[in-house]
Amino acid sequence: MEHKACAITGHRPTRFKWKYNENNNGCKRLKHRLKEQLVQLYDKGARRFYIGGALGVDLWSGELLIELKEQPEYSELELVLVLPFVGHDDNWDKVSRHRLSVLRQHSTEVIIAGSEENPPMTNYRLRNQYMVDHADCLLAVYDNDRNLRSGTMQTVNYARRRKLPIILIHPDSAAVSYENQD
Repeated sequence: MEHKACAITGHRPTRFKWKYNENNNGCKRLKHRLKEQLVQLYDKGARRFYIGGALGVDLWSGELLIELKEQPEYSELELVLVLPFVGHDDNWDKVSRHRLSVLRQHSTEVIIAGSEENPPMTNYRLRNQYMVDHADCLLAVYDNDRNLRSGTMQTVNYARRRKLPIILIHPDSAAVSYENQD
């Protein structure tokens, strides 16, 4: 199946053993695996990638996509940043806010999925649903741990209900598995 658009979801840094230490070998391995999957998706026809603008997997994926896009063979790549609401990053540290602003600058499109009238959790759910609704597949850094109630779990389950092909990368081992592949 040719995937033209892919949504990406995954945990925030607090979920990982290395937390915010991106020099940790586990983090490096995970980013390497993410990049491999992004390249494979591109090779299979994916050109549009939706990321949610959260700390952790969203930021890392966005940075990897920008890195790829700077190479001539990936010039058709489009990064779409789907934010839950205006100011969702107001409480972030300065470095993380800067990283998100770089993603904004390199995005083909920036979409605000929610609104100020909604509770924040509603806006996060709307963001996740928007990404899945506009994608042909889902790339998720997720361990299938049903005990961990999270936006990532909800996004994966929503994609399952929509029968989307899903690529799962285990957050600890970086092992890749597939669901709903043709």
